[in-house]
Amino acid sequence: MTKTAHTTNCFNTFIRVAEDCPACTGEEPPLRAGKPTVACLQYGMIAKAPYKYTSDDVIFATSAPGRELDARATTAEKRAAREAFFSRGQACMRASSLGKRFGWGVHADSEGRIAIYAIDSKRYQALVRDPKLTQVRAMRSKRA
Repeated sequence: MTKTAHTTNCFNTFIRVAEDCPACTGEEPPLRAGKPTVACLQYGMIAKAPYKYTSDDVIFATSAPGRELDARATTAEKRAAREAFFSRGQACMRASSLGKRFGWGVHADSEGRIAIYAIDSKRYQALVRDPKLTQVRAMRSKRA
């Protein structure tokens, strides 16, 4: 019996900032008690390499199981950890603080690779108006 693999990847999609996002510009997520938060890790990973990683890559790498793997882990160990992680459904980038709190829209291209754009950027506004993209919002922080 094989386990169902879930995914957070989306294609040709733009995740706009949440309706209740307090940021008017894209803000770099701050450290908390001197340590990076999940939002810091996601921001660093995507900002340094736009359109290199898929949502699954970012979600797994910034999760607790993904961070526990060290450089000495074998490819088989990494694959097994990732399969176990995605054997259950996971929150997608719509649930990320990047779009909920820090003012970053997430664009997924036709291959599912992602990049982030600040809400006050021209590229963000162009992506909002692109009729070829599926438009969704990041999840609200508070109930309506």
